[in-house]
Amino acid sequence: MSAVTPFHRIDSGRTLRVIEEADRGVYWCHMHAGAAPGRRACFSTALVDDIIEYQRNLGDRLRLGSRMAASSLPHVVLASDSDAFNLGGDLELFCRLIRSGDRDGLLTYARQCVRGVHAFHAGLDAGVHSIALVQGDALGGGFEAALSCHTIVAEEGALMGLPEVLFDLFPGMGAYSFLCKRITPHQAEKLMLEGNVYTSEEMHRMGLVDVLVPKGHGVEAVEDVIRANRRIPHARAAMHQVRALAQAVTLDEMMRITEIWVDTALQLGEKSLRTMDRLVRAQSRRANSEAA
Repeated sequence: MSAVTPFHRIDSGRTLRVIEEADRGVYWCHMHAGAAPGRRACFSTALVDDIIEYQRNLGDRLRLGSRMAASSLPHVVLASDSDAFNLGGDLELFCRLIRSGDRDGLLTYARQCVRGVHAFHAGLDAGVHSIALVQGDALGGGFEAALSCHTIVAEEGALMGLPEVLFDLFPGMGAYSFLCKRITPHQAEKLMLEGNVYTSEEMHRMGLVDVLVPKGHGVEAVEDVIRANRRIPHARAAMHQVRALAQAVTLDEMMRITEIWVDTALQLGEKSLRTMDRLVRAQSRRANSEAA
């Protein structure tokens, strides 16, 4: 990678590490920065809020044109500092809110997640090309976040999937809408209801991963995508507009779907919640092992 000009690096008390190459119009957004031992690589409330805050800040600046020196097609790369890309929604929070019957709390969280993924899908409303760099497992909401991006670059060996059906739930923050832009609705429903986890190689064969590269070559592949887009910036920007017209995923559609998700989640019984509890413990063990 070329030398970078950092905009800021969020300290260990926050959840993002951001590097801005303003001269090239490339913005790297690394989740799970400064993770404390045992902190799970999931969409915590803090992480979701930090992503949305950064999206709004960057989108505003790009629309003003104050940071666009060398490129008419900016790129935002969603990546991770953890060994996992993202393991999905905060299951510990889900259990607590479901057990207390807190519909407002669960809906607030879900809507924030939807705003975040939709912003990547919509290019921050600033003509951005979004890239997911998947260098570790992307499960549940983590896979939804990757699907929201225009291009998915994945390294071999990463596990990807939507296992929510394990606790009698479905992925309700964009998965169906985004999947149906890449595969048939029948295939999307099958993927969601079977809950299988696949390798990145298998996802590439399905057409759900755009660029597959050997482990350790993800950053290089992202640079290749950026160079290719830079050779045809007007055509690529126009294609974003065409996609928005022909294959729109609206924020309203996603908000209505996530309300169905919330109401379904609140119907879950203790058996499903205990399954979530076990997954939380497994994620915590994984985080502790990574920290060690």
